Amino acid sequence: MDLEALYQDLGISPQVYAYGEKILSGLRERFSAIDQTAEYNQAKVLKAMQKNRVNATHFAATSGYGYNDEGRDNLERVYADVFHTEAALVRPQITCGTHALTVALSANLLPGDELLSPVGAPYDTLEEVIGIRPSKCSLREYGVTYQQAGLLPDGGFDYEAIRQKINPRTKLVTIQRSKGYATRPTFSVAQIGELTAFCKSVKPDLKVMVDNCYGEFVETREPSDVGADMVVGSLIKNPGGGLAPIGGYICGTADCVERCAYRLSAPGLGQEVGANLGLMTAFYQGLFLAPTVTAGALKGAIFAANVYEALGFPCVPGAAEERHDIIQAVTLGSREAMVAFCKGIQAAAPVDSYVTPEPWAMPGYDSDVIMAAGAFVQGSSIELSADGPIRPPYAVYFQGGLTWQHAKLGILMSLQQLADANLVRPKAF
Repeated sequence: MDLEALYQDLGISPQVYAYGEKILSGLRERFSAIDQTAEYNQAKVLKAMQKNRVNATHFAATSGYGYNDEGRDNLERVYADVFHTEAALVRPQITCGTHALTVALSANLLPGDELLSPVGAPYDTLEEVIGIRPSKCSLREYGVTYQQAGLLPDGGFDYEAIRQKINPRTKLVTIQRSKGYATRPTFSVAQIGELTAFCKSVKPDLKVMVDNCYGEFVETREPSDVGADMVVGSLIKNPGGGLAPIGGYICGTADCVERCAYRLSAPGLGQEVGANLGLMTAFYQGLFLAPTVTAGALKGAIFAANVYEALGFPCVPGAAEERHDIIQAVTLGSREAMVAFCKGIQAAAPVDSYVTPEPWAMPGYDSDVIMAAGAFVQGSSIELSADGPIRPPYAVYFQGGLTWQHAKLGILMSLQQLADANLVRPKAF
């Protein structure tokens, strides 16, 4: 059986398959550049592992308090070297990206301090963390105030507004690298460096935290290379390589990371406690695979943009734009199209492919969210997934794919579902 016939067995029509191959023929050069970035980042990770003499004893499980857990401590040294920071906190006790960000913010902000977002509104789940939407235990409840400066119409930074927002109480600046559930551009490492330098020129003692989710290993540099005091993310996204079943990381200055460790565990205990629970092999090996896995997801995002933009659907980033994270936003224009797209992604999954995704009131969001994620690890968005809030402009956010080939299949399956529902014109193929 040839490949096209196998795709037909999986539900892809000859028309959709041929259209996908036509789009793919124009992407070879871009894919080659992605492979070069992955090779650089692979060497960077390998160098950090070799420097820290990773060996089989570092994979041993610990339980209880986790005292003298050399595998855990060495992994944190590896992360610090990969991200070129003084220290790192990498723990399975960090349950998700929002948790990692909450730890970093609450550890480095005190009552009376002010938090500033110079890039507009934060991701939905941080609204309750900050207190934009009232919540128990929010930063607002503990006396931390918040301001934000919106982006310019072209997605650039409004430097004058940022200057005006920074005041004597401004303690920490939070920069969200990826777009979240918005259709604004993702920021490059260079842009983050420029914004960081500007903020510190206005108030030199500011701390800058970057929400690095979805951006790790997309470029050869990270925000910590351009002045960020902390970079924060989830291990079930890029840096876990699809193997980490839970966890998060905070890399940064020794002082910031120490405070984060005290907040995660307890004052006086910090990084000395926290058993690895037998997850070290997955954490080390996942990090080792992360550059290659991220490259595959990045190819999938570019393929998606080129497939859908040519059919008239607005995409952010656009089909020809440079990439700074693995997320592809596609504005589909209706609830029905969002549901069809997500059905296609779910149908392409290795796990729960027979399940039909439906919008629901997901915790932490102010509108129903639809999510397609037939993943080996629940909620792992480095695996093939798509999601979005059911609200105008009805944009779906596609990301992941542990292999490029799986990402390709998912995109073709999403298009097939739209075609079958008469939501895209077959003649467009």
